[in-house]
Amino acid sequence: MSIDLWTKEVYIQKMEYIHNNPVDAGIVEKAEEYIYSSARDYYYGKQCGLIKIEFLL
Repeated sequence: MSIDLWTKEVYIQKMEYIHNNPVDAGIVEKAEEYIYSSARDYYYGKQCGLIKIEFLL
């Protein structure tokens, strides 16, 4: 099932949910520590993850 990201608040909520999955799974203590996540890019405000992203906010 797809979810329309019609507002900035909904987009942020979904992005935070995805970023926190490794934390909830007990893989890392902080979302930005997971090397396969864009959470570190958003946390540090610059490109520093393994995969180049396009910042959406």
